[in-house]
Amino acid sequence: MNVSPVMDLEDALKLVGEFGPYQKRAVAVLVLTQVYMACQSMLIVLVGFTPEYRIEQPHQDGVPVSQHVTFTENVDSIVTEWFLIKQQAYKVSLAGSLFFAGLLIGNVVFGPLSDKIGRRPVYLTGLFFEVVFGYVTTFAPSYEVFAASRFLVGLMNGGIGLVCFVLTQEYVGKSYWAMTGTLTSMTFAVGIALFGALGYLIQPWRSLATAANSSGVLFFLLSVTLPESPRWLYSQGQAERAEEVLRFMASRNGNAVKHLMLQRVGVSKAGNHKSRGAGVLQLIIHPVLRLRTMVLMYVWYACSLVYYGLTLGAGETSGSRYVNVAMYGLVELPAYPLCIYFINKHWAGRRKSMASFLCLAGSACLCTTFIPENAGALLSVTSLALVGKLMVSAAFNIAYVYTSELYPTVIRNAGLGVCSMSCRVGGILAPFVPSMRALHTSMPFTVFCLSGLSAACLGLLLPETLNRPAAETLEELGSPGLGRVLESKPLLYEDESCASTHK
Repeated sequence: MNVSPVMDLEDALKLVGEFGPYQKRAVAVLVLTQVYMACQSMLIVLVGFTPEYRIEQPHQDGVPVSQHVTFTENVDSIVTEWFLIKQQAYKVSLAGSLFFAGLLIGNVVFGPLSDKIGRRPVYLTGLFFEVVFGYVTTFAPSYEVFAASRFLVGLMNGGIGLVCFVLTQEYVGKSYWAMTGTLTSMTFAVGIALFGALGYLIQPWRSLATAANSSGVLFFLLSVTLPESPRWLYSQGQAERAEEVLRFMASRNGNAVKHLMLQRVGVSKAGNHKSRGAGVLQLIIHPVLRLRTMVLMYVWYACSLVYYGLTLGAGETSGSRYVNVAMYGLVELPAYPLCIYFINKHWAGRRKSMASFLCLAGSACLCTTFIPENAGALLSVTSLALVGKLMVSAAFNIAYVYTSELYPTVIRNAGLGVCSMSCRVGGILAPFVPSMRALHTSMPFTVFCLSGLSAACLGLLLPETLNRPAAETLEELGSPGLGRVLESKPLLYEDESCASTHK
C-alpha cells in the first residue's frame, strides 16, 4: 500500500508548478486589473480639467447685473458643467482628496478583512462595488453625488489593490514573488499612460468616465473563476480545501498529481490577534522602533506627496494634457530596473539609493523654479517634472523593500501598515498642491523639492540592511538609544529584488 508523502506548501507548489500555465493566466488577470485601477486613480486629472475662461459682467441701465462665465476652450469637464471656478475651484481638488481618503480607509479595513474571511470574497466584492460606484460617478447628477462616489470608488480601490497584490504573490511559488510584484507596479504605470490615450480619444467627461469604468466589468467577469488563495487556506488550518485548489491548479497545468497531502497545522487565532496588538504598541513603546517608524512614516508621506502631486498636476503643466498624463505614466517604467540595480550594489545599498533618488527628485523639482515658461522642449518645466517623477518612483519602490527589512519579523506587518497609512495622508494632500500655483507658479514644485530633500536627509539616519543578518525578534534590535537608529543590527529581507505593492 502506497502512502502519500506529507509535504509543506512550498514543496506542494513545486509539485503543482510554481508558475505554470494556469498561474500565468490567473496572475495576468490580476495584473491587468491594475490598468482599470490606474484609470480610476487618474480620472480627476482629465475630468477635472479647468479650461481658460473669462468673466463678463454686463450692465443694464448703468447697473451691473449677474456675471456671465465664458469658457474660451472647447472642453467638457466637471468644471465646465458645474462652474467650479473662483471660490468653487477647491471642489476639484477636494474630489481628488476624497478618493485618496477612501484609499486610506480601504487599506485599513480590507486588509484585516481579507485575513479573516479570505482573499477571493473580499477581492470580488470590492471590485464589483468599485464598478458600481464608478457608474455612479459617470451619471452623477450633481457635484455632491460625484464627490461621494469618488470617495466610495477610492474605498474599494484601496482595499482590492492590497488584496490583488497579495493574490499575485500567493498563487505562485516564493521564487516568483519579486517578478509578480514588479509586474503589478509596472502595469499600474502603463495604465496611467493608457488613460492619457483614452482621454485623447474620448473627451466628453461622462463618456470618458464610462469608458474607463467599463473595463472593470470585463476584469470582474474574468476574476469570478479565480480560486481562493491556497496559502490563505493553509494558514487558516483548512488543509483539505488548500489541497483541492492545488490539485485544480495542477490539472490545469497539465500535471497529474493524484496524491497530494499537506502537513496539518493548527491555527491560534487568539495568539495572532494578541501579537498584532502588541506589534502596533511596540512601534510606540520601543525606543528604536519609535524613531525608525517616525522617520519611515515621513519618508513614505513625502514619496506619496511628490509622486501623486506630480502625477495629478500633469494636466496643468505646459503642452498637451493627454501627452503629459501618458508621459507621467511611462516615465515610471525605467524606475524598476534602476532600483533593482542600485539596491543590490554594496557601494549603494538601500539607504543611500533611497536617499539619493529622493534628493534627485527634490533637486529636479527645485530646478523647475528657474526655468522660464517659454524654454525649449529639452529643458522645460515638464521635462524636469518627468525626471522628478522617475526618481521618486524609484525611491518609492525602494522604500517598500527597505521598510520590510528594517522591522523584525514579529511586527513587520504592523510597521508596513502604519507606513502605508502615512503614505495615504500624502495622497490626500497631493491634489491640493498643484492648485497652489494660484499663489505663485513655483509654489507646487517648491513644496515637492522641500519634501524630497528633507525625506532624503532623514532617510540617512536609518541603518543599511543589504547582506546583513536578519532580526526576527525585538530583542535582536539591541539596547535602545538614538544611536541605535544608525548602529543597530541591520536586517536582511528574504528577497533582494525591488518588488512593490500598488501605490
